[in-house]
This record gives sequence, structure tokens and C-alpha cells, in this order.
Amino acid sequence: MDLHLLIDNLTNPALLFFFLGIIAVQLKSDLEIPSNSSKFISLYLLFSIGFKGGQELAHSNLNMEILWSLVLGIVLALLVPVYTYFILRRKFTVENSGAIAATYGSVSAVTFVTAVSFLEMEQIDFGGHMVAVMALMEAPSIIIGVLLIAFFTKNKKKEGVALNGVFRHSLTNGSVLLILGSLIIGFMASEQQARGIQPFTTDIFKGFLAVFLLDMGITSGKKLSTFLKKGWFAFLFAIIVPIINGCLVAVVSGTFIDGLGNRFLFAILAASASYIAVPAAMQLAVPKANPSLYIPMALAITFPFNITLGMPLYLFIIQTF
Repeated sequence: MDLHLLIDNLTNPALLFFFLGIIAVQLKSDLEIPSNSSKFISLYLLFSIGFKGGQELAHSNLNMEILWSLVLGIVLALLVPVYTYFILRRKFTVENSGAIAATYGSVSAVTFVTAVSFLEMEQIDFGGHMVAVMALMEAPSIIIGVLLIAFFTKNKKKEGVALNGVFRHSLTNGSVLLILGSLIIGFMASEQQARGIQPFTTDIFKGFLAVFLLDMGITSGKKLSTFLKKGWFAFLFAIIVPIINGCLVAVVSGTFIDGLGNRFLFAILAASASYIAVPAAMQLAVPKANPSLYIPMALAITFPFNITLGMPLYLFIIQTF
């Protein structure tokens, strides 16, 4: 692996702010980002990346690579929760296994945004259609996770799940709706119209990302100590499974996709885990699943790994194969 690439990533100001948040928690500091501000920044990041993706897509020709990308994204979102469920059942209940499987089959928009910033730092091009791929990978995993829970629950009448409600909730989830809507608006806007809001969509993006990762660091630091008391299986799963998914996709994606940046984003999507859309859906569909298990796995373990060591690792594999 290129050590300069790893060092560049680890010294990225946005990432260092993430570590600052974790350190603040360990020092018992009262540093915090107001919840309303945190929500606004997350909405801004999704809006910005969706709009810029739509602009990129508008200047791209619809070809087989884009179609294969969309298909591959959906296939990944369907397969990952199935195979991870059976691994998780060795240690966890049906409900927790299904919820964690859905978490790792779905994707993290914040990890995706951080990966886009990483590509921009390395001056590597990527296609705007990858934003659409990310949005399409949210819902299928949630549905598969709920179906697995419903199928393997012994008392199905008592534990029945309203799949129509879950499907609707996964599609109308705020993060999914905003990024899809921004993608469409960016696609429809002319280049001149896009330049009119460029200072908002582009110029201040990295500053907001740094503040948001600071907030993520504070949140991760608070959840980490409690999670570590739950044993090593969940901790190892939260690192090993993303590595397997990311590395496999980094290699296999070369069969369908040519662009270095697009293959990298696919690897990141495969390796990431949702801690926004899935918890919201699981709270509605499977209240018996333990959120203090699957949220810290995704947020406190998988997310930091992917944005520190994971991104240089996946890029190295893609460049090698």
C-alpha cells in the first residue's frame, strides 16, 4: 500500500476533526454540536452531493457501464444481508441478526460523502450516477433484513411485520428522499443555474464535512465504551465483514466498470454500514432488535475503519488489480 496515500488520508483535516470528537469524549469535555445544527449539516451534505451528482449525470452519456452499476448496486444490497445473517445467527437472536444484516447490506451516506472528498483530494474522477447507485442500495437491504426476521421467527403471527409500511418508510426516509430529489434537481438544472449556487454546493462543502465529522466523532466516542462490553464477536464482525465486502467488490467491479473512482466508490458502498436509514426502519418494523448493538457496530467501529484505513486499502487493491 502507498504509505503517502495512507498518511495523506490520516492527516486530512476533516478526519482529524473526527478524532478530535473521540478525544473530547475521552477527556469528558462538554464539547458538542447542537442537534439542530448537526441535522442541518447532514441535510446539507446530502443535498450537495446529490445536486453535484445530478450535474455530473446530466453531462454523462447513458451507457452499459451505468446500467451495470445500477444492477450491481442492487445485487449487492440483496446478497450482503443474506450471507451475513447466517454468520450473525451463531451469536445473536433472529431479530438482532436481521437488523445487523440489514445494517451491513445497506449503505452509509456519510461514508460515501467522505469517500467523494477523498477522491477529490486525490484528483480522481468519478461518475455522477454513483449517487443514484448509493440511493438505490438503501431500501433493498432493509426489506431483506425484515423478510429474514419474519421467515425465521418461530411465532410468526405474534411477530408479524407490515412489509408495506417498511417498504414505504425505506423509500420516504429523509436521507434517501433528499439525495434522490437533489440528484433529479441537479440533473434538470442547467450549467448556468448550477453556477449560481456553486458557492453553497461546492465552496463550503469541506468545511461543513469537517464539522459533521467532529459531531460523528463525539457520537462514536459516547457509544464505543458501552459497545466494547458486549464482546469480541460483534467488534470483529464490524471490521472483518466490511474488509471482505470492500476488497471483493474492489476486485470484481473491474469486470463491469472501468473508472478508478467509480470502482472505489463501489468498494466503499459495499464496505459501509447504515446507521441512519436502517435504525429508523428497524425501530418501526422490529422493535425487539437491540439498537445499542447494531448502531455502535456501524457508527463506532465500521465507519472509523472505512474512513481511515479502509479507503487507502480499497484504492490500493483497485490500482493493483
